[in-house]
Order: sequence, then C-alpha cells, then structure tokens
Amino acid sequence: MTFELNKTVVMVGMMGAGKTAVGRAVATKLNVPFIDSDAEIEKAANMSIAEIFARDGELFFRRKETQVIERLLNEERCILSTGGGAFLAEENRAMIADKGVAVWLDADVELLWMRVRNKDTRPLLRTSDPRRTLEDIFNARVPLYQLASLPVKAEAGLSIEEMADRVIVEMAGRPDVLTEI
Repeated sequence: MTFELNKTVVMVGMMGAGKTAVGRAVATKLNVPFIDSDAEIEKAANMSIAEIFARDGELFFRRKETQVIERLLNEERCILSTGGGAFLAEENRAMIADKGVAVWLDADVELLWMRVRNKDTRPLLRTSDPRRTLEDIFNARVPLYQLASLPVKAEAGLSIEEMADRVIVEMAGRPDVLTEI
C-alpha cells in the first residue's frame, strides 16, 4: 500500500513512550521525512537538552521548543517527534491542531519506568526519587495528552515496528491525515 500524508503528524507523550523510535519507523514506512524537535533545538543551540536546561532553565527551553515546532509545522509535511513537555503548552496544542494532528503514544508508568530508569539524559528525572518524579509528571501530563486527536496505546512486548503499524492504522482512519493512493 502507498499512502499520502496530508498533514504533519506530531508524536506526543511521556519521555520513554517511543515518540522518536516509533515516529522514525512510521516515517520510514510512509516514505516521508522524520524530524525530531529536540534534535533541531540541540542543533540550533549546539548544546544538549540537558545542557540547555542546566544553563538557561526550562522556561527558556520551552520558548525555543515552541519556536521550533511552529517553524517545522510550517515546512513540509512530516512525522514530527516532540519532547514530552511540548504538548503541555496551550499554544503548542493549538498550533498542532491547526496545522497538523497529534498522535499520543499512551504508555503506562511501568513501561515508561522500564525504558527510562537507566538513562541519565532526562533532566526532569535528576531528583532524589526519579521513579516518584516520573509518576508525578505522568499524573500531571496525562490529562493534557488525552486532548490529542489520535491516541495509540503502547504496550510492553510490542516492537517498534508493531507500534508503528498501530499508529498508521489510526492515521489511516482519518482521511484528513492519511489517504491510500
């Protein structure tokens, strides 16, 4: 099957949900560009996200994130992976709804913890109790992620390819997003 992507698909969800890995696989399967907003921010700043947080703070990072997402939504249609906090900002949600569509990779806390617990690249988890911090972030963010147009349940044991297929099935149910050609 060949598909045409009709608008940019923005992958949203918690850290560790698979936004980058699944997004990249979806883009490959659809033969469309994949862009990671965090990578774009790092490239522009010539610093890692953790370094930006440490030097300039989260508020500065969030402003840059919004600018990058806006620029990317105005460029070619693609699969766009965003950082876990990007969808929290009302301005970002409105831009995504206007110019693209949000796909929420809905992973539970257990799956997320399994994926992020041994990584030191998550600045928000640099606390004395990172598991508890993850749970608190999860509980605060899920009500906003639930506003995404296309939720896709992530489950332990599913491969990246299987998750990508799930996302494509959901996208294909929306002709404004994806059409078979």
